[in-house]
Amino acid sequence: MHTAQIDALLEYEVRSPTHFLFNLEAAFHEGHQVVQERLTITPSMKVRNFCDERSGNRFIRLDASKGVLSINYHARVQLVATPVPLHLDETPVTAVPDEVLRYLMPSRYCESDTMSRAAQQLFGQLPPGLGRVRAIESWIHESIAYLPGFSSSTTTGQNVFVQRAGVCRDFAHLGITLCRALNIPARLVVGYVHFDEPPQDFHALFEAWLDDRWVLFDPTRMAPIDRLVRVGTGRDAKDVAFATIFGDVQMLRKELTVDEGDMPPGQPAGAQPPALTLVTA
Repeated sequence: MHTAQIDALLEYEVRSPTHFLFNLEAAFHEGHQVVQERLTITPSMKVRNFCDERSGNRFIRLDASKGVLSINYHARVQLVATPVPLHLDETPVTAVPDEVLRYLMPSRYCESDTMSRAAQQLFGQLPPGLGRVRAIESWIHESIAYLPGFSSSTTTGQNVFVQRAGVCRDFAHLGITLCRALNIPARLVVGYVHFDEPPQDFHALFEAWLDDRWVLFDPTRMAPIDRLVRVGTGRDAKDVAFATIFGDVQMLRKELTVDEGDMPPGQPAGAQPPALTLVTA
């Protein structure tokens, strides 16, 4: 049984009293089981935790005073492989479930309404279904250069289409934009995964709704999709930021380590995740 060992460290200089919203913990999702996890916050302070039931995203809220704030998340996660069928159909808009419908709409980083013509020119003549989304994934991989530092936090899917360069988040936003422009519901997924070439960082992919199920796609092809430990799922990056900050701060450190291995003998598969161990020092 495959496992991932995760260590994430975020450190900030807080210049004035600030409210933080973190999305760092492995999500409650059928694709994996949390075997062990620990969250350490320095200095000691009151912390609020909540989970978005619709997405499974888990959030941490806290109020930090001036000084250095350190957040360290450690987890061991058992991954559950889910095979993808060779053929999946697209779902007609009239049959898209109510809870999925919002992933058809344009959003902050995915302007599918203004990309409809381009999407139709590139992919409109392809047979609908899994193959068409695979074609979108391949086109992005072949047409967009992976260039760290080229894009910014405000770069949108349409910007990436024009500039032809970006990072994993930009690749995923473009995939979502093109899918929605073809009436295929799509959403952003971020999480932890081991890269053969460091440095490690959060990774972004996209999911498309096909035959009444969500299917993952990664236009960067930087890591195996079935090794991803999901952290956040949402319409775009606005919904799944690892940190949302309401105040004056400067990031001092961001260090991520993701190690892969096999489940030790005797560890029960599919066990219920343990309660989060919270340490405030």
